[in-house]
Amino acid sequence: MWQYASSGGSAMLAPSGDAESAVRDLVQDFATHFNTGNYDQCASIFLPEGQLMISHREPTYGKRGIERTLRELADAGYQDLRLETVRVDAAGDRIMESGRYTASVRLSKGKTVADRGSYLASWHRLGIWLIAAQCFSSSVPRTWQDAQEGQSHNRAS
Repeated sequence: MWQYASSGGSAMLAPSGDAESAVRDLVQDFATHFNTGNYDQCASIFLPEGQLMISHREPTYGKRGIERTLRELADAGYQDLRLETVRVDAAGDRIMESGRYTASVRLSKGKTVADRGSYLASWHRLGIWLIAAQCFSSSVPRTWQDAQEGQSHNRAS
């Protein structure tokens, strides 16, 4: 069976049945592309109608929307993204992947804070492995994000 696997930052055809390994490699490619400002390459890992969901933001659809959202995150100070795949469940041409992420966020006054959380991705193989939908959920309270935006955020107790 042929499948796409990552090599040197791009997906390539490889004679391997190890879908889990291919997805793990593509996840690291995604982080590398984000950290080097190649948001179009991040978006290329998604299906054309792919969906990206990030805490405290509206969902984004399609490769152009995903590229724009990732650029906005970087412009908001997100950097040094690290992704760790924790679990991969494969069934035919579909994979459900879950993991953890960390990122540094540079705030407007030069202070840097850490963001961390979990993510879930649904991968589909249509000749190559691509993300159909990905969701990031921050474990960090929103307080520092509100400070970055200059807003006060009152929560009901």
